[in-house]
Amino acid sequence: MTRPSVQAPKSVVMIRPHHFTPNPMTAADNAFQSQDDKRSAAAVAGKAFDEVTRMAEGLAEAGVTVHVFEDESVSTPDSVFPNNWFSTHSGGHVAIYPMYSPSRQKERRGDVMEMLKNEYRVQDVIDYSGLEKDHVYLEGTGAMVLDHIGRVAYAVRSNRTNEVALERFCTHFNFEPMVFDAVDRSGKPIYHTNVLMCIGTEFALLGTQMIPDVERRQEVVARLEETGREVVALSIEQIENFAGNAIELEASDGRVLALSARAYEALDRTQVATIERSAKLLPFDVPTIELAGGSVRCMLAGVHLSRRAALTQHLLFAAA
Repeated sequence: MTRPSVQAPKSVVMIRPHHFTPNPMTAADNAFQSQDDKRSAAAVAGKAFDEVTRMAEGLAEAGVTVHVFEDESVSTPDSVFPNNWFSTHSGGHVAIYPMYSPSRQKERRGDVMEMLKNEYRVQDVIDYSGLEKDHVYLEGTGAMVLDHIGRVAYAVRSNRTNEVALERFCTHFNFEPMVFDAVDRSGKPIYHTNVLMCIGTEFALLGTQMIPDVERRQEVVARLEETGREVVALSIEQIENFAGNAIELEASDGRVLALSARAYEALDRTQVATIERSAKLLPFDVPTIELAGGSVRCMLAGVHLSRRAALTQHLLFAAA
């Protein structure tokens, strides 16, 4: 059994959408999005609801505490991705973020914040959402991939990652920013850093081919390796199949890497073996959710906070 790690949260927040649909307002800069023209809107929404339910149940069965909130709104199609609007940090700190798309700005909800305050030890909440009025955006742990051990915030330049907001976050939360450019095979900027990379306790997944500046690519890899991690280089095709959109969690029997079934199938045997030296792979089938351009990591907002005595609210299941 692996030792607990500050990198791997024991609890997560999930949003179960009742009216899921790929968001047309975010498609312009999200090349990972696609449409399903074969199913009705109701059928797509129903499948998405089921995928979230099965994933939450699977995580809980593995021993991860899962807080599930329902979203019955028709005006928040991307609410299934809560990691973009808030993040939590050891020491009792919470951040709320400014979102690029007006439709996504509606996703922030007070009941999630109240649950965190009631069930975990929250010292302060820093709200950056007012920066939206100045068209300054930083979409949480989509825009940033955080190394909680090395205290580095890796961030790809995009419409959703403003460097001023990033610097402000890093100052408040004691991270060093490491900003770089990354593009897809057509030269379009990657919209979120967390589709490009995942940082675990002993490994990191990185779409190295998508960082065009060779010197900067080497600097990013070297910085990850400085912390003793083994860097698993992912191909462009693997990134397109969401292999970088994964998250390490603390489960009952040690650390697991939650990722989609599509991502798991994209990995080769050597890559799987590297990951499994420190974390069990835990794949979930979420093809409908992936139509919206995000996958398993985007669906999970990790809770890096200390628990109070008992957990009671919005639990599908609670780990012991």
